[in-house]
Amino acid sequence: MNKIFALLCFFFLIGMKTFAQSPSPALVGYWQNWSDPAAPYFPLSEVDSRYNMVDIAFAVPETGTDYQMKFVPDRGTQSAFIQQIQTLQALGTKVNISIGGANSPVSLDNDSERDAFISSMGNIINTYGFDGFDIDLEGSSLAVHGGTINNPVDVPVINLIYAIKQIMANYHVLHGKKLILTMAPETAFVQGGLAAYTNLWGAYLPIIQALRDSLDILHVQFYNSGGTFGLNFVEYFQGTADFIVALTEASIKGFNTAGGAYLGLPANKVAVGLPACPLAAGGGFTDTATVRAAMNYLIGKGPKPGTYTLVTAGGYPDLKGMMTWSVNWDAVSTCASFYQYADNYQRIFSPPILIKTPNGGENLKKGTKYSITWDDAISENVRIELFNGGVLAEVISQSTPSTGAMDWDIPNNLLNGSDYKIRVSSVNTDSITDLSNQDFSITDNSGIGDPSAGKQAIVYPNPAVDIVTVAIRQNTNLIKVSIFNEFSQVVLQADNLKSGKLDVSNLLPGVYIVCISSDSGKYYAKLIKQ
Repeated sequence: MNKIFALLCFFFLIGMKTFAQSPSPALVGYWQNWSDPAAPYFPLSEVDSRYNMVDIAFAVPETGTDYQMKFVPDRGTQSAFIQQIQTLQALGTKVNISIGGANSPVSLDNDSERDAFISSMGNIINTYGFDGFDIDLEGSSLAVHGGTINNPVDVPVINLIYAIKQIMANYHVLHGKKLILTMAPETAFVQGGLAAYTNLWGAYLPIIQALRDSLDILHVQFYNSGGTFGLNFVEYFQGTADFIVALTEASIKGFNTAGGAYLGLPANKVAVGLPACPLAAGGGFTDTATVRAAMNYLIGKGPKPGTYTLVTAGGYPDLKGMMTWSVNWDAVSTCASFYQYADNYQRIFSPPILIKTPNGGENLKKGTKYSITWDDAISENVRIELFNGGVLAEVISQSTPSTGAMDWDIPNNLLNGSDYKIRVSSVNTDSITDLSNQDFSITDNSGIGDPSAGKQAIVYPNPAVDIVTVAIRQNTNLIKVSIFNEFSQVVLQADNLKSGKLDVSNLLPGVYIVCISSDSGKYYAKLIKQ
């Protein structure tokens, strides 16, 4: 009886409509866990905030296997990388782990390999706290040799479907929420089914069909592709508006294949995947004006940009968004302009709230008045928040009229820093929000005095190894001493420190901010730990 009850509970959980909070419209960017000389590695926590979904590339098979998965951060420690993930997540960004890629085939050829894949991927997802996972299997990973879309016969395909379902079920039981699921097949694996249903042609279609209810985003790679048929059986070529429009509609409307009917997906599960700049892929880069024209036609905001005519007049206003390879390529100015792809996405989708200032690069001074400005298309009030290193530092206004501007008296007690951002959100709908695109600085205003170590607070020796003395240059009682790391997190705290002596030997080497609270106010100093 207990076993039957447990099974009923299991299938109830799988059938629950517990939806992942995938952003709409989505800007999905792959983040490279390695350094390319032309597209260098940079910390995950520094990804431009317009990328509201980031796929970490990649989890790959252990050497000697094509099923036992591993993920190791290229730089720093596991705990530091987890902290970077949490920094993005605190700002509302979804962070997924992508599996495979072009150079790491995955093939689950029997039950043992299937179960090892389930176990190893579940461990990676839970260890790092990923929001979801992305299926980016290319090359020899998948193939069909008979059967149909609804009834595949190839063991690796059947096992992959089973494994993904099991990983998602295990995650739901453990965390009480849905694991985000995305897919990034090459064109041959999806729209290629219009030409044939064999080998890699159409090989993703059984997987999409079996997981259509769980799938959050399908973003086919519209690059590194040969000519591909649209629904009208006209061949289109990468780098053109027709290629983007025709292949996107094929993903949505579905089509018949030699293996049966691919039923298509709702537009709110389909995104357009393109290279960030000309060097990011072997082919398929499309200039921003052409991308914008194609996207505007797809979402019903513009005229037909080429020869292909949409089957659905008026397009698909709820199209999920855009994807790119990669964030790293978008972040360099030697391939295209700095964050050109993110800029284009922003122009296409025109979010209901769009921050104008501060939006990155500004240097704000404490004790002065600053005008926070934004565009919005909402009538309700907005909430304005300040973040420092991804951590909420202050609610500037819990609710203020959505007039597009608000004067802010910058407090003197904020920490000096160069990684601040402003977030403006609807008070009614949290998903209607915008965050400063890049970090800005907040520093002391030399005209109002500097409450730092040289003026009122003392921390010595500095740099420090183990024991430091903290004091204030006036006769006052030390109530609390707090030490903050670069993410504005308290890493050490002491109350009623009468002796002024503080043991910092357990702190990692680095730069910290010491906040000294006394009965006459708060004072700050920088501490360098050796």
